[in-house]
Amino acid sequence: MEILTIIALLAIIASLIADRRKTWTGIKKGSVMFVKILPAIVSVLILVSIILYLLPNELIVKYLGAGAGFTGYVFAAIAGSIALIPGFIAYPLAGILVKTGVSYPVIAVFITTLMMVGILTLPIEIKFFGVRVSLIRNTLYFFGALIIGSLIGLFYIL
Repeated sequence: MEILTIIALLAIIASLIADRRKTWTGIKKGSVMFVKILPAIVSVLILVSIILYLLPNELIVKYLGAGAGFTGYVFAAIAGSIALIPGFIAYPLAGILVKTGVSYPVIAVFITTLMMVGILTLPIEIKFFGVRVSLIRNTLYFFGALIIGSLIGLFYIL
């Protein structure tokens, strides 16, 4: 983290040397974007913290940990398919889940289905692409996520 901070500061200094006005404009726009995203990040982190506090770690590890096997993959795939969580919140959530004992392959399945399968957005997708295409796409991505998790589990063991 310290290395990234140093790199970012060096990049800002180089940008200031190149064009001070554009750099300040970029910093202002970035700050505005950060302030707009901050409430969503904080609210989801609070919600996740409450849920993780109420659910014992043993229960999470039982259903999503390395010992859960294929059942953990399926639970993660279903949760990821239903949830409507943006990526900038999903990745910190994944980090929190890893710290509680959830395995990397299960996290991979969760993130993949979260980004690629949309059960709640299916009616909108059907409206634009039709029933057949929408169902085929979501089904393939759902099973593709399970394959990705399995491959990560295989490589993680190596």
